[in-house]
Amino acid sequence: MSERPEKIRAAPLVVTRDESLLAEVVRLTAAAGVAPDILRDPDRVLASWPSASLVLVGADAAGHLARSALPRRTGVHVLALDDVADPVYRDALGCGAESVLVLPEAGGWLVDALTDAGDGDCGTGTVVGVVGAAGGVGATTFAAALAQILAVGGPALAIDADAAGAGLDQVLGLEAEPGVRWEGLLQASGRLSARSLRDTLPARAGLSVLAWSADRTTPLTAPSMREVLSAGRRGYPVVVVDLPRQRDAVGEEALSRCDQVVLVTTTTVPAVSAAARWARRLPSVPAHLVLRGRSGGVPVPDIERLLGQRALVRMPDQRGLDEAVSLGLGPLRSSKGPLARAARSVAGAVLSTGGGTRR
Repeated sequence: MSERPEKIRAAPLVVTRDESLLAEVVRLTAAAGVAPDILRDPDRVLASWPSASLVLVGADAAGHLARSALPRRTGVHVLALDDVADPVYRDALGCGAESVLVLPEAGGWLVDALTDAGDGDCGTGTVVGVVGAAGGVGATTFAAALAQILAVGGPALAIDADAAGAGLDQVLGLEAEPGVRWEGLLQASGRLSARSLRDTLPARAGLSVLAWSADRTTPLTAPSMREVLSAGRRGYPVVVVDLPRQRDAVGEEALSRCDQVVLVTTTTVPAVSAAARWARRLPSVPAHLVLRGRSGGVPVPDIERLLGQRALVRMPDQRGLDEAVSLGLGPLRSSKGPLARAARSVAGAVLSTGGGTRR
């Protein structure tokens, strides 16, 4: 299995000559517990521009940087203390900024962003979606096993994006662990920091899980899914998402944010037909096909031809798996079983393929 690259922990960069703005930014960086690099001369920005975890550009310097033809990068924000005029927005677009923030109103958001930057959370994690072609093919169990295998090499996050599913935390045996569930996050407001996820979610053996409480009464929205996946990408090297099969705004949002997708199916005719429809829906990202069940059904070469991709692994059914999950032992009670072998194969493919560039 490939090793994960270490995150680069560079300081945030502040570019401004406005002493009043700089004083406010320094106050916010102190609240976030980070020490920024401060440049008052925008002509010297190129040396620090590519490596800074976050770039904060004063409105007074944005026009100069917009004319400097700097390489495009993520994590650039323009800051101002007063009402922002149209030229500032044009300058922000010119230097590739993601937003224009007016302080002190946007101070809370900026503190969270600076906190993530101080943790080295630069949005480089890989998001892997796992979806079942049809009901009952074992996609949630496979997502849980894949997340456990990936967590062996470093922190990992498993997200249950299917409110109608079996419950990812129950499959993992983490339903009794203390921590925040979806309902708690949905009641919060403002930007979700990566540190909040790491500090509040139920976790065991390096694997955090975001799942649902028993009642599941709070509806999930596409913006909430986008915010959680963004924070997860900033806070974890790899995020595994148990995707819903239904086509709705939340499912489409989660699918569109995936860097890789694992499609799980059996070889029965109905499941293969459903898998073919799913294959046409998948975004243009690396996909890994997992075939589950006994021999028989549609021949593997025909499945590969219909889906337009090779099967990464053929996974026989595993005795005692349902019993182990029901007892709260998790899906990987046996490290040598078919599920563990298949999950390790997919984990190796995920890590060797990489990702982490989608937003």
